[in-house]
Amino acid sequence: MTHQTISEAVAARLHSAEAAIDTALAETAQLAALLPVARSEAYVSAVTGQKAFDGAAASIGALAEARARIVDTHNALAAVARKMGLDTLAVGILDKPEDKPPVGGGGVHQSLAPEVNKTLSHSL
Repeated sequence: MTHQTISEAVAARLHSAEAAIDTALAETAQLAALLPVARSEAYVSAVTGQKAFDGAAASIGALAEARARIVDTHNALAAVARKMGLDTLAVGILDKPEDKPPVGGGGVHQSLAPEVNKTLSHSL
């Protein structure tokens, strides 16, 4: 395998890990938001389920920390790639908030499934 193919495999796995953490964070936040509503709709005391809510809230904190660490990893790998002279690989949804309508298929309802684009040319 060449350095370029190895870097592409690492980039794809990194993007997958980033997406997994974001998905876990979003799902856990939705769970934490649902718990007080479920308790209220079930007509049970606020004491009931407090440990479960505490666990979900702590999980959000842990996932936020994990997200920060994977961003650090991303930045470190980008620095390694630059030092090795590797081409930049565009990964993920490339739309910017000001793109109206989205030009790359992104948007609020876009799946977090990885989208790996071709290696960018040096002429850009």
